[in-house]
Amino acid sequence: MKTALLFDQGMISHEHHFSPFALTDVLTTYTGDNNQPIIHFWQLSQTLILGMKDSRVPHLSEGLKTIQEAGYYPLLRNSGGLGVVSDSGVLNISLILPKQAINNLSIDDGYQAMLDWLNRTVYGTSVSIKAGEVPDSYCPGKFDLSIDNRKIAGIAQRRVKEGVAIMMYLSVSGNQQQRGELVRSFYRAGLDEVGTQGYPSVNPDSMTTLSDVFADQLSIDEVKRNLLEGIDFSDHTSHLVDFYQTEEFQQRLKNMNQRNLSIQEDLHD
Repeated sequence: MKTALLFDQGMISHEHHFSPFALTDVLTTYTGDNNQPIIHFWQLSQTLILGMKDSRVPHLSEGLKTIQEAGYYPLLRNSGGLGVVSDSGVLNISLILPKQAINNLSIDDGYQAMLDWLNRTVYGTSVSIKAGEVPDSYCPGKFDLSIDNRKIAGIAQRRVKEGVAIMMYLSVSGNQQQRGELVRSFYRAGLDEVGTQGYPSVNPDSMTTLSDVFADQLSIDEVKRNLLEGIDFSDHTSHLVDFYQTEEFQQRLKNMNQRNLSIQEDLHD
């Protein structure tokens, strides 16, 4: 496979918080068109990233208020699934690949590619990182990644034309208990009965962070370095501006803004 390009957005301000979602689609299209793998790192501060299903809870306004009262910002992403927390201790990672590079990989093959990458790092060689649903975590899924049965990461996929983005949030440090309580409070306020209608009950104790596992306060930069040691890449962060100027990026950014209008209206009612 060709050397991957690295795009590291770092910590993104709330003013530009729709950009990584718009950019993911642009990069995925580019990857498919140019047979060019891309690694995308990004972070958001104090945000609960909601899935489309979350926007359909019966008492959305009440749920959104719990997020706001906790000092977090609600954002509705452009894909399905359920809510995940993003803050200074959570690293979002996308491994964006052309389908042809991995024989038009199946959904599970895409998830496995991300797990294999994590297992090539010092973390994967030191402990057993396993895939399997943690049903009482937030945003549970078949490829939840866990250490000693406590979830540290979740993986999702997004396919655009001939590219596929395998996306992972990785809980590196911070108060994972508090993150779980935040998501649980959203569902408790938004649902008539928690743990129903396909929404998780959310047990904060079902999740942890890499820092807690290794009893070491790991930094985001340290984790990035360890991840990059396990893959062939070159740093082209400076070229991000080229993608920002494309019509496709601007249109996808506009779509994200439009999608989030109802959320903002609910918050200000």
